[in-house]
Amino acid sequence: MTPIDYSHLEGGLARMMDRYKEEGTLTGDHAADAYIRESPNAALLGLLYDQRVRAEYAFIGPQRLHERLGHLDMQTIAGHDPEAFKVLFGTPPAVHRFTNKMADMTQAVAAIVAEQYAGDAAGIWNDNAPFEVVRKRVQALPGFGVQKSEKMKYVLHYFGFRDFSGE
Repeated sequence: MTPIDYSHLEGGLARMMDRYKEEGTLTGDHAADAYIRESPNAALLGLLYDQRVRAEYAFIGPQRLHERLGHLDMQTIAGHDPEAFKVLFGTPPAVHRFTNKMADMTQAVAAIVAEQYAGDAAGIWNDNAPFEVVRKRVQALPGFGVQKSEKMKYVLHYFGFRDFSGE
């Protein structure tokens, strides 16, 4: 993979990419990195969870959710009973420290991904659209503002979903 410049980024995602250069792992856990590389839904949810928690913890959150549910099927997640989902989400170690808000946000994102992208977050970026189009698609999701949607470029690039070195 050709590295892309992230020198303008600060915080957890930049720290993760620094770790990748030094140790070959983004999250600090090779198994978690491998899981995210295999699951576009995990990559999207990891970035969603990258809010007021350590970035590495955020990106391991989707794996925790998968372990509890046995899947990351967006249609099933969207249709899960919201109160039961919050309990599952908050079981220690919690998927995210803001259990109720992030459980609700997860179900809202899952509903859109299920409806608009056939349940596969890769549909947001796998049509080779330029990043500006991908960014707008991500920003249209609940919980993804301007700054977070900009970070999707680095998540996709460094987890191996899209090579943005030419953009």
